[in-house]
Amino acid sequence: MKAIVKQTKWILLQLVLLFCITNGGAQVKPHRHTHIKKKATQVQVKNTNRISDQYKEFSVLLAQASVSFTFPKGFREIAAVNNEDFSFDYAMEMPGKDFEVWFQVKSQKENWASYERSQNDSDKQLANPDSLYLDMGKAHATAFTGDRNYFVRNMPQNVLDRYNADAGKSYLLNLLDLPATKHYKYALLITLQRNHTGTIMMVCFTNEKDPEFFKNIDRATNCLKFKS
Repeated sequence: MKAIVKQTKWILLQLVLLFCITNGGAQVKPHRHTHIKKKATQVQVKNTNRISDQYKEFSVLLAQASVSFTFPKGFREIAAVNNEDFSFDYAMEMPGKDFEVWFQVKSQKENWASYERSQNDSDKQLANPDSLYLDMGKAHATAFTGDRNYFVRNMPQNVLDRYNADAGKSYLLNLLDLPATKHYKYALLITLQRNHTGTIMMVCFTNEKDPEFFKNIDRATNCLKFKS
């Protein structure tokens, strides 16, 4: 009788162990399925993080003007303003910082070639393309402020060297209250010129003219320069 009881207990123990193993295997399977789902999600995110059409078009302009660009840390791309009042090629913002920057890049190579050809033609009088950055800066500063009441200065040589530029100016602006500029209060507009090559314009927007604003300007504007 004892032998039968013992054998029965052993059989029950085996059944319990078998149930635990089977149940454990069933628990492992959903975990493996979850892991697969996570991998699929990661791939989806990676695929959606592709180069935007705006960046592709901007890259073409950069190449034409012989400008190098490295996307800075802490920024994200936003849609550039392109309307009757303001036309820019690329834009970025610092999330949660009330700070963004707009870029406009233009090649002057074809204009320079036309200017050189016109030197031998008395009927044609073309403006020197290497001075166009001056008119561009004034026009945009006036459009942003509504008048000529802004602070302007020449870019110092050490700053020009950093951008491989030959000339440049900066304009500190008190902005008009405009939907196009998202009602920002202030901006620093920078124009840079590389002779016979191209122009760069950058506009940095803020609501506070504090030390943080000028730190953010350094982070934003150091991302591009003329190729040496």
